[in-house]
Amino acid sequence: MRIAHSCRWCVFILIYGLAQYTMSTSQSEAQLYTIVNRLLAKTHHAMSAQATLHVQTLGGFRVWRKSEEVPTTAWGREKAIHLFQFFITMRRQYVHKEQIMDRLWPDLDVDKGDRDFKVALNSINKALEPDREPRSDALFVKRYGLAYGIDFDNVWLDSEALELLVSAGNQATLEPNKDIGYTIACYEAAVKLYYGDYLPERRYEDWTSAERERLQLLALNTMTTLAELLLPRNPLESLRLTQRVLAIDPVWEDAYRIQMRAFVAQRNRPLAIRSYQRCVEVLAEEFGVDPLPETKTLYDQILND
Repeated sequence: MRIAHSCRWCVFILIYGLAQYTMSTSQSEAQLYTIVNRLLAKTHHAMSAQATLHVQTLGGFRVWRKSEEVPTTAWGREKAIHLFQFFITMRRQYVHKEQIMDRLWPDLDVDKGDRDFKVALNSINKALEPDREPRSDALFVKRYGLAYGIDFDNVWLDSEALELLVSAGNQATLEPNKDIGYTIACYEAAVKLYYGDYLPERRYEDWTSAERERLQLLALNTMTTLAELLLPRNPLESLRLTQRVLAIDPVWEDAYRIQMRAFVAQRNRPLAIRSYQRCVEVLAEEFGVDPLPETKTLYDQILND
């Protein structure tokens, strides 16, 4: 009896812990959304203030409707998720129904593809608008003739927010009175939004590959630029950022140089030298090349100081 009681208590603790974790995660995400919106509100890049749907595509697919997460079971079928993710990937581009079917389900004949499309679209609308009145217009997925797409006046998308933050940060550096603090804040928020690859669940779908590579490149460049900006202020954070960059792309040579400078700023010459040696090893192994002249020059300076 004691064992059974103990097991029930353990289950209670586990469930309570998961609930607390979920709550804290949701709160941190809400705080991040607030920070992002405040930063972008200072520019013409502001996200829609009336968006009632929040979509996460980076590091995993999740959707929130009015702060409540849409459970996977609400979609009804996998093809509904595929279709919605395709719409999101196309951003503001409206795509003809036949093109959509050809991209998503090329093996289906026209009749079967058309039927599956209608069923998937209906499942999307039910998942996102369970209380919508019959025959009323859908709020999120719009139709123009035979073309379909997302109404982004009502949707907040993390990958779009990331791009807008980077653009706002870049623009701030071009202003006559450069606001480096604002630029850093924009880049930091963008990096926080990058939880990982774009729609990793669709890693092997050709319609996601270009967007995934583009966003990863943007994120790596932003992390690298931010790490350099933070060198005089917070070399420890610069190290953390470069380590993250190199975990994603081990041949990102700019990250090695910033890492070397960060170690020097922390008076850790041996680790700066080790960082250069690691750079040499990785470049030789992957491409059979030496580091760039500027990397070698930095290494020589560290050796001679």
